[in-house]
Amino acid sequence: MSTLFAFLHHLCAFTLVSALAIEFALIRQELTLASARRLQVTDIVLGIAAAALFIIGLLRVFFFEKGAAYYWHSHAFLTKFSLFVIIGLLSIIPTREFLSWGGAIRSGQAPVMEDARRRRLTLIIHIELAAIVIILLCAAIMARGGWV
Repeated sequence: MSTLFAFLHHLCAFTLVSALAIEFALIRQELTLASARRLQVTDIVLGIAAAALFIIGLLRVFFFEKGAAYYWHSHAFLTKFSLFVIIGLLSIIPTREFLSWGGAIRSGQAPVMEDARRRRLTLIIHIELAAIVIILLCAAIMARGGWV
C-alpha cells in the first residue's frame, strides 16, 4: 500500500506542476476564446491534482510512512507543507479570475483582461512555480533524513 500511495502522491505532484506550467504558458499568450477555455480546464485539473495531493500526502503522513510524529517534527516537512498551503492560497487568485470569465465564454467571446491583471496573474503563477522548486528541495532533504 505504501508504494501505491507514494506513486499516487508523485502522480498528483507531477500533474499539478504540469498544469501550473501550462497555465503559465497560456496566461502569457494573447487571450482568445480557446485559450480562456484551456485556462479554465487546466485550472480545474490543477485544483483536482492539488486536492488529491493534499489528501494522499496526509494519508501517507498518518498511515503509510514514518508516522505523524516524525513529520510534524521535521523542519523540511513543515517548510514543504507550509509552502504547499501558501501555493494553495495564492492559487485562489487565478482561479477566481478564470471563473469570472464564464459569462463571456458562454456567450462565445474572449474575456477581456487588462495588462496589469495579466502581469499580476503571471507573477502569482511564477511565485507558485518557484515555491514548488523549494518544495522539491525540501523533499530531497527529507529523503536523506536531514533538517529534522
